[in-house]
Amino acid sequence: MPLSEHEQRMLDQIEQALYAEDPKFAHAVRSTNPQVHYKRRIVKAALGFVVGVSTLMTGLVMNAGTVTIAVSVTGFLLMVVCCVWALTSWKRMTGVGAEAAASGTGDPAGGGSGGGGGGGGRPARRRDKSSKPGFMDRMEERWRRRTEGE
Repeated sequence: MPLSEHEQRMLDQIEQALYAEDPKFAHAVRSTNPQVHYKRRIVKAALGFVVGVSTLMTGLVMNAGTVTIAVSVTGFLLMVVCCVWALTSWKRMTGVGAEAAASGTGDPAGGGSGGGGGGGGRPARRRDKSSKPGFMDRMEERWRRRTEGE
């Protein structure tokens, strides 16, 4: 979503103040591409995955009773953790899933799940006005017409 003119002016003023206050830090922050950070995390996760595979294989080759199982499970867990780390970094780097966060399904302001219950429920759905109404919307409309008509 693009910034309004007022927001853009404010951002420019903040940027100029940062350059005036600490030019070395401002240059370092401005020149760093966040994708480089996520790529670095993906490489670290891939290396961790390889270490997990080697740990798993070491545990399978060892013949030391319960230690074998512990080493193998540790390797497997390391592989799973590295996969999750790499996938979250990939999603952030490519922006996949950002549209779900921007659509308002996770309301950090405290809207909750809409029902005011104790949580655990399905989050309230928000529809665009241009989208075709779903089954429940049509049923609610029918019920409303039926009760108002009588």
